[in-house]
Amino acid sequence: MYAEEVAEMAGRIRDEDIALVRERTSIAEVISDTVTLKSAGGGNLKGLCPFHDEKSPSFNVSPARNVWYCFGCGAGGDAIKFLMDAEHLSFIESVERLAARAGIQLRYVEDDRSAPRTRPQQGQRQRLVAAHAAAVEFYRAQLSTAGARPAREFLAQRGFDRAAAERYGCGFAPDAWDLLTKHLRQQGFTHDELVTAGLSRPSRSGSLIDRFRRRLLWPIRDLTGDVIGFGARKLFDDDDGPKYLNTPETPIYKKSHVLYGIDQAKREIAKQGKVVVVEGYTDVMACHLAGVPTAVATCGTAFGADHIGVLRRLLLDTDAVAGEIIFTFDGDAAGQKAALRAFEDDQRFVGRTFIAVSPDSMDPCELRLAKGDLAVRDLVARREPLVDFALRHMINRYDLDTVDGRVEAMRRAAPLVAKIKDREKRPEYVRKLAGDLGMEIEPVQRAVLAAAAGQPAGGATGPARSGPVTPTLDSPQSMVEREALKLALQEPVLAGPMFDAVEAGEYRHPVHQVLRAAVAAAGGVATATGGAVWIEQVRDACDDLAAQALVGELAVEPLRIDGEPDPRYVSITMARLQWGSVTGRIKDLKSKIQRINPVSNKDEYFALFGELLSLEQHARALREQAAGGL
Repeated sequence: MYAEEVAEMAGRIRDEDIALVRERTSIAEVISDTVTLKSAGGGNLKGLCPFHDEKSPSFNVSPARNVWYCFGCGAGGDAIKFLMDAEHLSFIESVERLAARAGIQLRYVEDDRSAPRTRPQQGQRQRLVAAHAAAVEFYRAQLSTAGARPAREFLAQRGFDRAAAERYGCGFAPDAWDLLTKHLRQQGFTHDELVTAGLSRPSRSGSLIDRFRRRLLWPIRDLTGDVIGFGARKLFDDDDGPKYLNTPETPIYKKSHVLYGIDQAKREIAKQGKVVVVEGYTDVMACHLAGVPTAVATCGTAFGADHIGVLRRLLLDTDAVAGEIIFTFDGDAAGQKAALRAFEDDQRFVGRTFIAVSPDSMDPCELRLAKGDLAVRDLVARREPLVDFALRHMINRYDLDTVDGRVEAMRRAAPLVAKIKDREKRPEYVRKLAGDLGMEIEPVQRAVLAAAAGQPAGGATGPARSGPVTPTLDSPQSMVEREALKLALQEPVLAGPMFDAVEAGEYRHPVHQVLRAAVAAAGGVATATGGAVWIEQVRDACDDLAAQALVGELAVEPLRIDGEPDPRYVSITMARLQWGSVTGRIKDLKSKIQRINPVSNKDEYFALFGELLSLEQHARALREQAAGGL
């Protein structure tokens, strides 16, 4: 997600300015504002990671390269990324904050990267946000008027007093066609600005009227706390509009990215490593007031991939730090259907996903009103794994007293088990599913294996194919590959053409292959000048999360040499890398030659034998070059 945001912003902020911000920013000074750093030797600094609890420091900072990496949780990056994670800022907000700190005037370009400009989008956003801030104050004042009595009664009937309404900025759109529009026009906002913001709309006669009328309003804020839209609830029976009406898509309001309550919940989400996804504005309010401060809700759209991206950044949702995502849905059929849809999104999270359903089919707001704050907290505490819920409701559709029912339930449930991302849990769920169905474990296991292989459940599965053996991360071959990649990231000027001459095919470990390809995609080591800009270029070129994490790790990990590296050390490292790869190919070639009949396949036999002699000669040369070891 970070790379995507960088790519997006590269088309708006000039690339040179982003690079200049990285170069002129002292990462140690930025991080020292929140983390106490001490010397770790070799010019590096170390402290306790701000993104996860730890007793011994594993958070490393390299001032020379302006990057940081935590060996405990796997997070890492440059100063821009640190502000994004620590302050929950967007990419542009982080760049602009660091630019102001360094005294850099940022320049902006059109999407086609033509001539520089002064970013009218920035001015537009400021104007739209200002218009919404003025609208919030207008609507809040209207909530205390006589005409807003139904809105106040609605809140009171759901257990929200005046303090709660003020905390969440609740307001009322009056029974008038253009009262807000006239108010904002008097404050200097233009016709086009109000239409673009979604606060006003043209009438049939062409005049401008308010978008919301006779409704209870909730301001919707982004991560920074800026109001970017409104959610409006119908109060009157003669209102022909939908029950809830939201701000339309605008330059600052994208419903697929927006989560109501995220501004108040973000720090607790990051702190607890947990988020509770509810269905409505009043559910968010009820959860927060009941002591569940991590609750958020979507705004007029289904929970989707973009919402997941927002939450993963807050949760630091990585292989090393897996948080909890708890969905709450009504217990009715629609709620169950929504829960099964959520299971499809489960695979997008690294963390564990759960579901919390009230036994009385009440949402959190209703539950708090009927049984109090403790009942809401208990609802979340009694969560169950989402996969358990999905399996139970899947097999409950079938008559398990019949053979056909059991077999059909098995066929439908097997793909759910096959989708469980934690492979170590799959055998246990196979046994559980077999027990729930009243079947022997073997047919259920076959059905799950078939589903995992993309075959129809219950179909036959062929023998497993074995591919080339992947070296472990601590094998000699992987260690020398790792050292070569460290040289490329930390010492590109030194490594230069020697590194570029050894292609990705010489690397045996898959993640190392991806990272080597990313180095090439970033322009190659010979063209790099080093530092945070180069490291981020490589990270951005990675399309694999594991490789992206490895970039941050290798950027701060010390080289395996006493003293400063020199060209001879680079030469030895690259020779040993190739020697390990060549000897592996020699072994494979010898095995292939042994399987060929030299009489009936004479041409192929001598061709392979000649290739073997050439490889053995190359291996001897590499062994001589690598003499002296690491």
